[in-house]
Amino acid sequence: MKAKLIALFTAISFCMVANAQIAPVKEQSAKKILIAYFSWGGNTQHVAEHIASLTGGTLFRIEPEKPYPTEYTPCTEVAKAEKEADAHPAIKKKVEDWEQYDTVFIGCPVWWWTVPMIINTFTEGYDFKGKTVIPFCTYASTYRDETLIRIVELTPAAEHLKGFGAVSKNTKGIEEWLKEIKMLK
Repeated sequence: MKAKLIALFTAISFCMVANAQIAPVKEQSAKKILIAYFSWGGNTQHVAEHIASLTGGTLFRIEPEKPYPTEYTPCTEVAKAEKEADAHPAIKKKVEDWEQYDTVFIGCPVWWWTVPMIINTFTEGYDFKGKTVIPFCTYASTYRDETLIRIVELTPAAEHLKGFGAVSKNTKGIEEWLKEIKMLK
């Protein structure tokens, strides 16, 4: 009888130890993805939504407190003035529970050969240490690489994966890119 009780106690103890070791591993393997993007005309939003649908990431729209003009030419004039003044336009809201995200996609259109100044504001508002940043942008014809590089420069504490540039709303190539950087859900 004593031997049976010892065997039972040993089996129960073994199960308790095994379960205690499994739980933390599950928590560590659950990675959270944030897709933070600024979109003026809808192109970047379209691309961000496509990335979210493929990765299972959470979307966060970077919105200025003071909206940009809705017409193209006045908007470009404001964007140019912000760039020349090194302005950092205020953002409406913050990312909730920033610490939970391991990977952060940052996307924007190309404005005046680089990122819109609101991207500077966004990146200054968070600690990127320990995060992986993946840049993406939308563009009409040029300055894709300069824009992707600028997002990397704005997040020096992060690790970085290869970025992607989409022409307007074209999502062709996104799935292949996400496979290449091992980010498909």
